[in-house]
Amino acid sequence: MAKLLSYLLTILFFLFFGLTLIIFHPIQWFCLNVLGYSAHKQSVSILNWFLMRCTNILGTRYTFENQHEIPTDRPLIIVSNHQSMYDIPPIIWYMRKHHPKFVSKMELGKGIPSVSFNLRHGGSVLINRKDPKQSIAQLEKLGTYIEKHNRSAVIFPEGTRSRNGIPKTFRTTGLKVLMQNAPSALVVPISINNSWKLLRYGKFPMGLGNHLKFKVHKPLENQEPPEKIIAQVEEQITKHVKP
Repeated sequence: MAKLLSYLLTILFFLFFGLTLIIFHPIQWFCLNVLGYSAHKQSVSILNWFLMRCTNILGTRYTFENQHEIPTDRPLIIVSNHQSMYDIPPIIWYMRKHHPKFVSKMELGKGIPSVSFNLRHGGSVLINRKDPKQSIAQLEKLGTYIEKHNRSAVIFPEGTRSRNGIPKTFRTTGLKVLMQNAPSALVVPISINNSWKLLRYGKFPMGLGNHLKFKVHKPLENQEPPEKIIAQVEEQITKHVKP
């Protein structure tokens, strides 16, 4: 009975999730091309609020813990472990006043309504994992962008998501490039728990009744050697992840 319910709710979830992406695609286009950046950014924030509500169909709950007064008048480098694509909407929504931009793989830049449009036009960068030169150039571009406009870059240093919740060793090159090109940025670690459980059975059916937890840790100044800061960030994130 529980498995049957999972199949039924997953079908309903995909229906609403897909409709949300399709509906917000022209809304994003209009906001960006007619009203400008601020309206487009607002439409993306609202889109991701609705995407979170779609996961409520699966019994998903969210807790986003942030006890720190993080300034909005300076850039941020948000660093997090990565468990699923469902890590992203809560970061966009709860960190919306910091204008989060993402380091994403190039394949996501086309073919997905709303998502691909935002990645191409919202200030994020698309990297080719097979082309280190292109990837570094895009990361340099993002670091310079957030430094100039006081926005935030979100990076998942594990490279690929953890399918069982166990954190993978951080790859440090991308994070170092961002830190070098945004020297005034605060480095903000975030630990994510239980997002992987939405996909514990694969993409279909979805996992039910999960409580996704996000914990924002104390920001670190970008004033020490990158290796030291990254080691502190990795330790802070991973010790709060519970597979």
